[in-house]
Amino acid sequence: MLALSSPFVFRNLPALLMMAIVLPLLAGCGYNTIPTAEENAKAAWSQVLNQYQRRADLIPNLVETVKGYAAHEKDTLDAVVEARAKATQVTVTPETLSDPEAVKRFQDSQAGLTSALSRLLAVVENYPDLKANQNFLALQAQLEGTENRIAVARRDYIQAVREYNLTLRTFPSVIWATLWFRDNQPFANFTIEEDKMQTPKVDFGTQQGG
Repeated sequence: MLALSSPFVFRNLPALLMMAIVLPLLAGCGYNTIPTAEENAKAAWSQVLNQYQRRADLIPNLVETVKGYAAHEKDTLDAVVEARAKATQVTVTPETLSDPEAVKRFQDSQAGLTSALSRLLAVVENYPDLKANQNFLALQAQLEGTENRIAVARRDYIQAVREYNLTLRTFPSVIWATLWFRDNQPFANFTIEEDKMQTPKVDFGTQQGG
């Protein structure tokens, strides 16, 4: 450890004092706002990916269960399998969130899977025994819970991206964006209108009609 009287300390004392003064000022003026908002948005995107993957993991069991009661619904079942394959092939890492086209491809692929699932669930209505199957009841709870988690994750990501993008163009954080974070780019957001982002209804016909 250097002694306080060493030539090194005296020689660098002005720089050390400047750092002691400037670093707290940087923190107080919001220097960390941009990197913090960026990490929050990336973390929110990771949750989006996790929940969509959770849904994808449920689909093989769902398809096999339907197939056991409605094997001749081959076209509908194949459409779900194909949509799942496409959706799982389109990936967007947190490092590529600034690419709007990549995010749109991801969104479109997931929308295609949602549409295929909706058609499959409509077919289920024609099979009372299938709707009463215990495996179906378990899948209903899991799929409904997953769709809810997807909706929450999407909302959290949208909010996190809005906050991050604002830090890049609003005062005072725009100063840091200009001086220190020049390579930071706005992140792409979901393009679905908010009023269309309601949680999809997952109903295997277990509710009694009036």
